[in-house]
Amino acid sequence: MPKLSVIVPFYNVQQYAPDTLRSLHRNARSDFEFVLVDDHSKDETPVILERAAEGLSGIAQVQYIRHEKNGGLATARNTGLGAARGEYLTFLDGDDWLAPGYLAELVSALEGLGCDFVRTDHVQATARARSVHRAPVGLRGEVLNPRDAILPADRTTSVDYAYAWAGAYHRRLLDRGLLHFTHGLRTAEDRPWIWKLHREAESFAVVSLMGVFYRRGVASSLTQIGDARQLDFIRAFDQVIEETAADRDADRLLPKAVRTYCAIIAHHLADESKWEPSVAKQLRAMSAEAMKRMPQDALSDVLETMDMHRSSKLRRLRRRITTAKAAA
Repeated sequence: MPKLSVIVPFYNVQQYAPDTLRSLHRNARSDFEFVLVDDHSKDETPVILERAAEGLSGIAQVQYIRHEKNGGLATARNTGLGAARGEYLTFLDGDDWLAPGYLAELVSALEGLGCDFVRTDHVQATARARSVHRAPVGLRGEVLNPRDAILPADRTTSVDYAYAWAGAYHRRLLDRGLLHFTHGLRTAEDRPWIWKLHREAESFAVVSLMGVFYRRGVASSLTQIGDARQLDFIRAFDQVIEETAADRDADRLLPKAVRTYCAIIAHHLADESKWEPSVAKQLRAMSAEAMKRMPQDALSDVLETMDMHRSSKLRRLRRRITTAKAAA
């Protein structure tokens, strides 16, 4: 069994894949496994991956898998999870990269703490600019209860730091069904995943490692494209609300889930200029319906305590629901 499996999905990233693969080379060990999943790229990415897999195979264990059709990031990660053999698992996106020696430090931290998973800080790279982003947990290097890290509802907490690649996970979580992503989600795929992890895992820790470089502003990234695929955030957060409502601590946890959902809706409404006109209309309609599905008492509390700018946008959207009901 490899000590660590690194699952790396790629899709049309020929410009960035060489940097990603070089960083894997600089982290390679004979007991590390790299699971490279090409999600049916249409550019030169598969050629780059085939060449890299040959070069890496002499210094690490490598699997190269190519999808026959594009399925999105969540599905590609699930393919990697199905193939991975490691005692520990982590993720990397095909346009990001790692600092030399980072993976060895990550494994050492997880082994030393003995918990279900660890979370790390990361560096955001936008063109030549670099900025540090820290996991929103103050205690470092101490084993904690993941459920406790969901709250408080009115502050940024661990479930808001949803990056799957910012950490590593013991295989027992995979065996328990806690590491798979919702099939077909093309955006916000980390949101139901991080909530499930924090509700159902037994222990975690945050460590002050900063070896992941997250590339922002990539033209092909869904965060830069205002088409209908971005609307998958509604499906993702509907799942968060539904699963949290069935939790034994639903009364405590639902206000946080509703507040986060509302904040994401308000964020997208504030950035309507990036959307195609038909998609912007769809965004408003789907967001209004989503608010209708939320627990109404929790929604009212959120609108009362949220800042005026965002709450006014959401109240207008909520009034549309009420007005439509009255007209019907």
